[in-house]
This record gives sequence, C-alpha cells and structure tokens, in this order.
Amino acid sequence: MTRGYEPEEFIGPRQVPEEHEHKAHPPSQSDGPRDHIQEEREQGTTSPANPGTARSPELRKIYEIRGRTYRLRSSEIATMVEIGKFRAIGLEDLGEFAYGKDKGRIGPDVENLIRQGLVQMKSIPHEEKGSRQLLALTTAGHRFLTGNKFAGKEQALYHGFAKPREAHHDADLYRLYQKAAGKIERAGGRNLRVVLDYELKKRVYHDLAKLGPDRASAESKRNVAGRHGLQVVRGKIPLPDVRIEYDTPDGERARVDIELATTHYRGRTLAEKVRAGFSIYAHANDVSNLRRVLDQRELTAEILSL
Repeated sequence: MTRGYEPEEFIGPRQVPEEHEHKAHPPSQSDGPRDHIQEEREQGTTSPANPGTARSPELRKIYEIRGRTYRLRSSEIATMVEIGKFRAIGLEDLGEFAYGKDKGRIGPDVENLIRQGLVQMKSIPHEEKGSRQLLALTTAGHRFLTGNKFAGKEQALYHGFAKPREAHHDADLYRLYQKAAGKIERAGGRNLRVVLDYELKKRVYHDLAKLGPDRASAESKRNVAGRHGLQVVRGKIPLPDVRIEYDTPDGERARVDIELATTHYRGRTLAEKVRAGFSIYAHANDVSNLRRVLDQRELTAEILSL
C-alpha cells in the first residue's frame, strides 16, 4: 500500500499503538499473571453460529491477570497472536489458514474470545468486495498477550482497527504472509517473525531523528537505510508492507521484504518498490495491469499472484 517515505512522514496516519511505544515490564509477583491455576473441559456445548457442531475437547486453562480471569485454549491464544501480528485478519482467511476450514473449531474459539472481550469483530465495507468480517485484538487482548509474553519479546503486536481501507489492507497482508511463508518454510526456513511497516517506520524514523539537521543528507539516509536492511531510491527510503525474518538451514538470520501492490499504484511508486528489491505480490486481477506499468518503465521484475 503506497505511503509517503519522507523522514517526517514515517510516523503517519498508521501509528504504532501507544502501548507498544514503551518496553513491557515483567509482571511483579503481586500483580503478574498466574497461569495454569485450573483446567476445565467444555461439556458438549455447541456453537450458536454453527448449531450442532461440538466444541473442541481440548482443555481450557484459567489465566488471571490484573484482576481479570480468562478461560482459554492453546488454539485461542495462538489465534490472538496471529491477529495481533497483522492488526486485522479476515474471519474467512483465519478459518482457512489457522483452522484448516474447520468451522467446528473456529466458531467456538472466536466466540469465546469475543465474549471475554479479548477480540473484536467488525463488518467493514470494501469498495470492491463488499463487506467482510475482520477481527482485531482489543486493548485487553493486547495486554493479556504482552503480559504473558505469549508472542515472545521480539514480535510486535497491535490492537484496534485502522481506517476501513487500511484495515482491509492489513487483513490482506495475512494472506500474503501465508503464501510467502510457505515458500520460506519449504526451503528450510524456520522461526519466522513478522515485521509490519508500522514497526519499520518507527525504527527508521528514530535513527533519522537522532541525526538532527544531518538527517537530510544522502549519506545519512544511506547509512540509516543500510542499518535496517533497506535502500535509498530517488532520495527516499521505501518501506515494504511486511518483512519476514527467519533462520536459514545454515543458522543464518535472513529476511524477505514484501509489497502488496494494487492498481492504485502510480508507476513511479511501483518502480521505487521494485528498485528497493522488494518481492512484489498482487491480487490475480491486478497482475497484468501492474506488469504493463513495469514494461512501460522498462523494468524487469516478477509480480507474484496472491
């Protein structure tokens, strides 16, 4: 999704959530989460959204944090982590990739998360696809995951919905990630970590801001860009929609930068993304138009179909 890349615009309309601005402090003995206090089993209840489908027999565990008690399965916690990584995920996409299209499992899990105020679901209109159901963490859900360190200290998590167009874009990144991650894992990559443009913007802007007046110099931009594995193109530092960091079979840490391009991209913007070395993906109905744009600029790059 195209956005400006001038240094003063790195922290733009898509802000890193306030709670992520500060390092999380480990919970103290008095107010920290007390995990695995008790276990409970569902007694043959069914999903209102899918009558007649029995809930998973997996045990739910009780977690207490900041005076609140939550009853959760491991699959529900994993779902929350996935949602938090991308800020928003489409309900259908979550069902396809995380639950293998098993409505008997996703229905009860999502309903339980919503009922306990950890996840919210909204029907958000889309200019081309109509409305679709999107999921996002609530503040309580974000607090629960970070307080228990379920995503690890390196993985950033987000909560709340962005504006409709950006919410759909965030959700599309989840499907994009699944396709790119599959290629990485088939090649032996492991320990994948998601880095959205929110986080990259924050890192780059922080380093540029420390330079003061020197931040506008070409050399300063190149140094900062290189520090973050990025490049300077036409005096700007293009940022990918999502970066996937992973361990190679040789034990090296590697990364791939991915951009989800649309027909709304201007030729110059698409060219900058290509010159920055990003892997370009697009929805199937946009691929031919985008290839035509690159041909007009005499640029050779593969545009992968999402």
